[in-house]
Amino acid sequence: MENSNYNQLENVNNKMLIGRLDVADRTAFYKKTYAHVAGGVLVFILFEWLLLQSEMIVNFAMTMTQGWRWLIMLGGFMFATNYAEKMALKSPNKNTQYLAYGLYILAEAFIFVPLIYIAAFYMDSGPEMLNQAAIVTLSLFTGLTAVVFVTKKDFSFLKTGLTIGFFVAIGLIVAGSLFGFNLGLWFSVAMCLLAGGSILYQTSNLVNKYTTEDYIPAALGLFASLMLLFWYILSIFMSRD
Repeated sequence: MENSNYNQLENVNNKMLIGRLDVADRTAFYKKTYAHVAGGVLVFILFEWLLLQSEMIVNFAMTMTQGWRWLIMLGGFMFATNYAEKMALKSPNKNTQYLAYGLYILAEAFIFVPLIYIAAFYMDSGPEMLNQAAIVTLSLFTGLTAVVFVTKKDFSFLKTGLTIGFFVAIGLIVAGSLFGFNLGLWFSVAMCLLAGGSILYQTSNLVNKYTTEDYIPAALGLFASLMLLFWYILSIFMSRD
């Protein structure tokens, strides 16, 4: 029985885990994964631009940022993203995985509408702030990714801490929305640290969790962590403006 379970871990649907492949095959998988992350960012930018062109969508998104309405919006976002993640992970069909990835990116683009609209049109340094936040986010993402590949350390031990951290964060966000208090700068800093840990964990999963054909689910996980980091870095920039 133990041997059967071991074989299932090592060979999923006759596809070897990335950690068992030679350097050339691992490199090919990494290139596919990060190309899909980059593609996801470009599609996010396109979706965001299209959403911001609609006055109706912008007005609706802005009305959903206060109190219990924000909780409804967050709930819808979490439902859509969790559904997309499960769809991408469970389906072997590439078209279904791409559909799930597209749904995830669209959900991210929609929930970013109020934040980016306020940053672009209500802050003094608008576009410059967005560019700076994007550069800092990509720099941190690149650096954290490099840490995993250079050290070859398994960061799967972060899973429990990240899970607890995200539940605490959700609780604080719910409390802040219901009772009307601002979580402040230090909450954004803490969430950046949590997002950084998530990037380390997701990058580590490239070797220890996925198989050769799982580059789309792998890209989705990295994209999710990247967007979380961008949200709170932009929030920090906005709090300083």
